[in-house]
Amino acid sequence: MDHQQLNVLPLGSWGLGLERPLLIAGPCSAESREQALGTAAGIVAHVPGVRVFRAGVWKPRTRPGTFAGAGEKALDWLREVRERYGLLTLTEVATPEHVQAALRAGIDMLWIGARTVPNPFSVQAIADALVGHDVPVFVKNPINPDLQLWIGALERLHGAGLRRLAAVHRGFSWSGATPYRNHPMWEFPIRLKAAFPDLDLVSDPSHVAGAPDRLKEVAQQALDLNFSGLMVETHHDPGQALSDAEQQIAPGALSDLLEGLVFRSAAPSGALRNTLSDLRDQIDRLDADIAQKLGARMEIAERIGLYKREHNVAILQPERWERIMAAQRALGEELGLDRAFVEAFMNTVHQESIRHQTAVWEAVSGSPARGTERLENVSRTPLSSGSSARNFHSDQT
Repeated sequence: MDHQQLNVLPLGSWGLGLERPLLIAGPCSAESREQALGTAAGIVAHVPGVRVFRAGVWKPRTRPGTFAGAGEKALDWLREVRERYGLLTLTEVATPEHVQAALRAGIDMLWIGARTVPNPFSVQAIADALVGHDVPVFVKNPINPDLQLWIGALERLHGAGLRRLAAVHRGFSWSGATPYRNHPMWEFPIRLKAAFPDLDLVSDPSHVAGAPDRLKEVAQQALDLNFSGLMVETHHDPGQALSDAEQQIAPGALSDLLEGLVFRSAAPSGALRNTLSDLRDQIDRLDADIAQKLGARMEIAERIGLYKREHNVAILQPERWERIMAAQRALGEELGLDRAFVEAFMNTVHQESIRHQTAVWEAVSGSPARGTERLENVSRTPLSSGSSARNFHSDQT
């Protein structure tokens, strides 16, 4: 899909004294004046390189009854943080009313969160409220893995006349097996950067990792991929935080985290310092991501196999396999993938799925599943363009 060009300014041209690497820190939520000022004081004392203080004022929570932010009064606390400690301020907005209140309070920068970005109506309303206001806006990726929604949000803000735009990668909700709170799916920020090379990318490792012990890993991967900076949730007393306590760290821990990272320097052109090496690193990370997703797929295939055995359902479901292959061919064509490659890949995945289903059948019964030999034989017969699966292919997820 073609996209409009984003005529965005790099961080260094925002007129705010920002440079790479941009370091943003602060609590998930501004809970009280004491907490906001105490956290800011700790950040300034331990990590003087931090330039921006982030804090949520209005928090979109999954369920009612949990702390949803202190509301508009917290904007005064952020203003005091700037006046006392010299930190630029950044907060989340989700409605035109939030935008207006933040602008009245003199908040330096805004971000649009992962729960708002998926709704084009909400993003457009925010964009309309920002017309005529040259304020920097960070756009987080949508909570679901949809690159077009991420791009669309940036385009709507750009259409409102905003040029100081940046993207924030905070990972995606993913139901499969993953060691992260939100799966990083690095291919999405990579594709966004490829589409808009001048757009700065900031990593939010706190929301990806979900716990302090994985912060360094995620942050380093982002820096290795030439991200422009980091946004780390930091609280003066994480154990007492009213939201996302498990993923926030104290200012001292933030200092330790940053000291342990290797910060990469981008070439003057904006390209990676060693293009070939870094591109290969990106491929390695994508390959690892593919393997993890394939592993999750096989786990589901095993559960399907057990369910079929328990309910005496035939393992052969050729019509479903035909539908899967047709859908993958169409998707592959849309993505510019060779048809033969897509068919060969899907047939290989199909064969591995049958092996997993057969193995769980045998594990339950203690003997080879009926028809195992036939299943293994037919799984090696590829379904190519124009051939029929009706005689031999099994159900797939």
